[in-house]
Amino acid sequence: MSPGWDSFAKKLKKFDAYPKTLEDFRIKTYGDVSGQKQINVDHTLMKQRLNADGSLVDTTAKPMKSLGIAGKNQTEELPADRCESCFGAETEDITCCNTCKDVKEAYRRKGWAFPRDGSIPQCEREPTVMPDINIGEGCMLYGHLEVNKVAGNFHISPGRSYEMGHLHVHDMDGATGKLDINVSHTINHLSFGTSYPGQEHPLDGLTVYADKGANAFQYFTKIVPTTYKSLSGATLRTNQFSVTRHKKVALHTGDTILPGMYLSYELSPMMVRYVEKQRSFMHFLTSACAIVGGVFTVAGILDSFIYHGTTALHRKIELGKLT
Repeated sequence: MSPGWDSFAKKLKKFDAYPKTLEDFRIKTYGDVSGQKQINVDHTLMKQRLNADGSLVDTTAKPMKSLGIAGKNQTEELPADRCESCFGAETEDITCCNTCKDVKEAYRRKGWAFPRDGSIPQCEREPTVMPDINIGEGCMLYGHLEVNKVAGNFHISPGRSYEMGHLHVHDMDGATGKLDINVSHTINHLSFGTSYPGQEHPLDGLTVYADKGANAFQYFTKIVPTTYKSLSGATLRTNQFSVTRHKKVALHTGDTILPGMYLSYELSPMMVRYVEKQRSFMHFLTSACAIVGGVFTVAGILDSFIYHGTTALHRKIELGKLT
C-alpha cells in the first residue's frame, strides 16, 4: 500500500516565530502495529520553499535528504581535513565530529543526553539564528510513503527526531519555543493508493489554521480496501478512506503537546468492489419505452383532470348555480 501524498503545503499566519529552514519540517516518524518504525523519512519526499502567502520562493524542488542547515557563520577558516572530537561518543561509523549535527548524532547513537550548557564548540560556532530569508517561510512537501497493510501512523513536526533508549525525542534546538511554531497547513491531496475514476478524497483542499500556542492536528482515518474493474477488464486494487479530525492546543510551556500534524490509519475488515458495465441497446430501448410510457400516463391524467373540471364547470353555468 502506497499512500500518495502530493503537495502538502504549509500556509502560515504571523506569530512570534516560524520554522527556521526547510530542514525544520519533515516526516519525523512512521510506525505501525507490526513494530516497524522509520525516523526522519526523506528518501521518497521532496520539498519546495514557500512564502508566508503560500507562493513559491523557488520553483526547483529538492530532495529532503539533500537539505541541511542554512548559513554557516564561521569566524575562521577551518582545515578541510580536520577531525574534531566527539567527546567520548565516537563509534566505528563516526570517528570525527566536525559539525554540531555530527556530535548530536554520535550522542544519539550512544543514548546520551545532549548537553545544553554551551560546552560543545562545534555548536557554539554555528549560528542559532538563521538568515532572514528563511524567517516566516513555509514549505510544500510532496511524495509518497511505503507502509505495511496494518494499522499505523506517521507525523510531521518541527525539529530533528531520534530514538534515545525507549523514548522518541524531538530536538527543536534553535527554535524560540514550541509555543511559537506555526503549523497551519493545507492538504492539497492525500490518498492511499492509486485513485480510480470518480473517487473522492475527504482531505483534499483542506486548510486549517493554528491558534496561538502549540497546536497538534490529529487525523484519524479508516481505510477501506477497494477493487475497481474497468470496461477494458483491467483491475485496480486501491483504497478509499474516511477521516475524523481533532486539534489540541497547549498554551503553557509545560504542556506535553508537540506541535505538528499526526495521521493515524487503520484498515477496515470489509472490501468494496466497483465494476464498470456497458449497457446494451435493449437496455436503452427498454428505458426509452419506460420514459415514453410515463410521459403518456402523466399526460392522460392531466387531460382527464382538465376535461372533467371543464365539464363540471359548464353544468353549473347551465343550471345557474355558478355565483
